[in-house]
Amino acid sequence: MAKINYVVTDTPSDEDIACVRSGIKEHNTPFLKGLFHQDLACFAKDETGAVVGGLVSEIWGSWLEVKFLWVSSKAKGQGVGSEILKRAEEQAKSLGCHSSLLDTFNFQAKPFYEKHGYKVQMTLYDHPVSTERYYMVKELG
Repeated sequence: MAKINYVVTDTPSDEDIACVRSGIKEHNTPFLKGLFHQDLACFAKDETGAVVGGLVSEIWGSWLEVKFLWVSSKAKGQGVGSEILKRAEEQAKSLGCHSSLLDTFNFQAKPFYEKHGYKVQMTLYDHPVSTERYYMVKELG
């Protein structure tokens, strides 16, 4: 093998990032080939059509992976977040998911998710700084 040069940068090129992604995808393919994968989202809109809440997630195999759940300040306390989460979980279950995974910070929505049956599986302390990050799961039944 030729001499290797190591480059550490805070401005990686799109090409270099794509190379790493392609390499890991190539490595993973024999293990995950044919695994069901699709995006899943749910939005709440007011009478004008403006989004007042939403959930963005992926279904990966038999897991729902919630990436983001947000409710606008004007819609908080009206059950919007609960309904969005419920509808996404129901759709995921209909597509064969048995569990859901998400993460949240201590200043975000841990009690909300616990109310909906999520349990903390792992806690990262002082992440990124002076906060806690919780990784939570729920069996969808």
